[in-house]
Amino acid sequence: MSKHLFPYEWRIKDGYPSKSIGDHGAKVFTTFSCGGGSSFGYKLAGYDVIAANDIDKQMRKVYLANHSPKHYIFGGVGDLLTGDLPKDVFDIDVLDGSPPCSVFSTTGLRDKAWGKNKKFREGQAEQVLDDLFFQFIDLADRIKPKIVIAENVKGMLVGDAKWYTREVVRRFNAIGYDCQVFLFNAARMGVPQKRERVFFMAAKTEYNLPRLKMTFNEPPIYFKQVSRPDAKPYNDLTELYMKYWHQAPQGGPVGKFQSIKKTKLNDVPFTINATRSHFHPLEPRDLNAHEETLIGSFPLDYKFGKVRPTYLIGMSVPPVMMAQVAHQVAMQWIMPLKERGIIK
Repeated sequence: MSKHLFPYEWRIKDGYPSKSIGDHGAKVFTTFSCGGGSSFGYKLAGYDVIAANDIDKQMRKVYLANHSPKHYIFGGVGDLLTGDLPKDVFDIDVLDGSPPCSVFSTTGLRDKAWGKNKKFREGQAEQVLDDLFFQFIDLADRIKPKIVIAENVKGMLVGDAKWYTREVVRRFNAIGYDCQVFLFNAARMGVPQKRERVFFMAAKTEYNLPRLKMTFNEPPIYFKQVSRPDAKPYNDLTELYMKYWHQAPQGGPVGKFQSIKKTKLNDVPFTINATRSHFHPLEPRDLNAHEETLIGSFPLDYKFGKVRPTYLIGMSVPPVMMAQVAHQVAMQWIMPLKERGIIK
C-alpha cells in the first residue's frame, strides 16, 4: 500500500478518485490556468473545475486537450473584471489562481522588473506582472467566491518583496476575506521535486471559519525512483554541455549555469524550471520527458502537444501538491460549509 495520499505516477484515463472526506464536489474557477496543473490537483481532491482562464493561446489548446471545463474564458485577468462572465461563475465555491511570478523570483530580476510590462511567450499580450495579483483580488471582489486560493513563488517572502505580500493580505481583508499565508515544499507532499511555493488561503470573514492547520510530512521520493533511462531523450548534449556534465558532481551546478544541476540519484530532484532541464546523474543527457512528467506529478498520458514538457511543468503547480492543499481545504473548510448549507 502506498505511503502517499496521492500517487505521483498516475494517468487521466484512470479517473480522479477523491481522497477527501465526503463527496463534496465543490466548484472551482481557475485563472492563470496554464496547462492545468492546479486543475488536476483539485480534481484529484474531489472538486469540480467548471471554468478556466488564461491569456496564452498555446496553453489554451493544451488545457482543452487535457481538461473538459464547462467554460474556458480566453484573455487576461483584467478582462474578467469588466467583461461578461458565465452566470455560474458567480456561484463558484473556490477561485484559484497563480498570477505570473517572475518579478518575485529569487532567481529573476526581482525589483528591477517591478512595474514594467512583460510577456512570457510570443503571442501573449504584455502585462505589468506585479499588477496581476491585485487584479486577481479585484476579480474575487467581483464574483465573491466562498474561498480563494492563490499560489506564488517563495521570493514573495524574501527581502523587499515582503511589503507586497503584506499588501496582498491587506487587500483580501479589505474585501471581506480572512487570509493566511503558507510556505510549502512539494518534496514533503508526495511530489518527487524540491519545489517551494507560497499559498494564500482566504475565506469570507462572515463564515467565521477556523484557521487552517497545514502540515505535510510524506516520505521523500528520490530521483532513482523516477529515473527512466529507457525513455527517449530530448537531444544529445552539445560538446560544451558534455564537458560540463563530466565535471559536475551529483547535486552540483553544471559549469557556469547555477540554475542547471546534475540531479542526485539518492535525493529528491531539483525544481523543474521553465527554461531548461537538469542533467541525469549517471547518463550524459538532460532529463527526458517521462522523468520530467513524473517529477512534476503530471499524468503520464498528458497531451503536451507542441509545448515542451520542461516549459509547461516548470510553469505549473504540481498536481499532487495542489491536491494535498485542496484536500486539507476540503476537510477543514468545505465540509463544514456544506454542513451549514452554505455550499450545496
